[in-house]
Amino acid sequence: MELFTLLAQGVGVAIQPGNLLFAGIGVLLGTLVGILPGISPSLTVALLLPLTFKLDPTGSIIMFAGIYFGGMYGSSTTAILLNTPGEAASIATAIEGHKMARAGRGGPALATAAIGSFVAGTLATIGLAALAPWLVDLAVQFGPWDYFALMVLAFVTVSATFGTSVLRGVTSLVLGLVLGLVGIDKLTGQSRLAFGVPSLLDGVSVTTLAVGLFAMGETLHTASRFHGVRETIEAVRGSLWMTREDWKRSWKPWLRGFSLGFPIGALPAGGAEVPTLLSYTLERKLAKKPDQFGQGAIEGVAGPEAANNAAATGTLVPLLALGLPTSATAAMLLAGFQQYGLVPGPLLFVTNADLVWGLIASFFIGNLMLLVLNLPLVGLWVQLLKVPQPWLYAGILLFAAMGTLAANPSPVELMMLVVFGVVGYLMRCWDYPVAPMIVGLILGPMAENQFRRALQISLGDSLVFFRHPSSAILLALAAIALIAPLMFKQLSKFKGDDA
Repeated sequence: MELFTLLAQGVGVAIQPGNLLFAGIGVLLGTLVGILPGISPSLTVALLLPLTFKLDPTGSIIMFAGIYFGGMYGSSTTAILLNTPGEAASIATAIEGHKMARAGRGGPALATAAIGSFVAGTLATIGLAALAPWLVDLAVQFGPWDYFALMVLAFVTVSATFGTSVLRGVTSLVLGLVLGLVGIDKLTGQSRLAFGVPSLLDGVSVTTLAVGLFAMGETLHTASRFHGVRETIEAVRGSLWMTREDWKRSWKPWLRGFSLGFPIGALPAGGAEVPTLLSYTLERKLAKKPDQFGQGAIEGVAGPEAANNAAATGTLVPLLALGLPTSATAAMLLAGFQQYGLVPGPLLFVTNADLVWGLIASFFIGNLMLLVLNLPLVGLWVQLLKVPQPWLYAGILLFAAMGTLAANPSPVELMMLVVFGVVGYLMRCWDYPVAPMIVGLILGPMAENQFRRALQISLGDSLVFFRHPSSAILLALAAIALIAPLMFKQLSKFKGDDA
């Protein structure tokens, strides 16, 4: 009963005119950036961070979440019409969706993607509302040793989840941890790694790093790979509406997609790529007409798109309840909370209950907005694919510089933005993930603070982290998460050599 009361309070916050406006802007921007090639939701959130630092925190974070969900839907449009997935999670959608579009069934493909996203997103939001408070009740009993162990687990899972190499992920994380040391030590009052620059005494701005790595770095990398060749856009022919047969073949994949997407997304090492591919494989095995797969089977669009949206909502469970980001956009949402002095985790549900439950309630509204707005506007989204990409990239770089200067008017800040942009570009060229660097900057000082508190309480006993069962279990899980990918990699090499 308490859950329904909290959700009702959240709905009261979400339906305020200002928050409804922010939600609408978020889903429209998200759909836009999901459709435009080379632009991700994480880039867009990074770009908007310096522009929203003086706005209402609740409305801004609702908008960021809307961008996240809208981007997931928008990427399905490019996957279906261009055979170019805007996100890795839309690869499975492109396999069948583009074949449907080429056969003149692009409308039903877009419709099942939209409705499946709505159904799975709504069910996943209910799951988030039910599961997050349970995790909070568990986490409020944590001591500083438990929080430190939890952050170590976050560091390891983020390093192992993002990118193709654990070593590269750890390298990116270490760079972020080093940047987190810059500034004045809160315990001793001594400056660290400031090199006599007064602007660095307050530490490295999360906003500047995020805009540099995501907005500038990603844009430079995408622009460097642009050869002036425009992809062929498959026209949407025929009706947008699904037939009775389409509905019959879609509703079970929607439910199965949710059943796969939400639990995997809610895991500390979750994400949307794995459940979408699992959903596609499952639908192919369960199909009554498996020969249609590869020719444009609607089940191959319905299931993965439902899994995609459910997993996106699932990633917010560890973010809101424990402060653990498990996707690049979740890392940017964490930066958004940090910008307003808010720390996702169990205390957020106590100190900022209106914000948290208003955000959760806005997911229902955002999913409905995506369903109502996107299908009628599909023609507009197709026209936006014709925007000249050089203009797009130049505009992003201009807004990145102007936004950073508006938030922190300093030549040092602008110089840092350029340096971070070049670093982000090089990291992408060499296949280093950038999200762990953001996580290291945000969570590094918090982990250091909890580590010191634990040692102070235990009078310097360095084994305190292993004397408490909960922290010992979390550290053991972190060790397993670090070693397991390396073992699997070596095992695959060994099998390859035997073959």
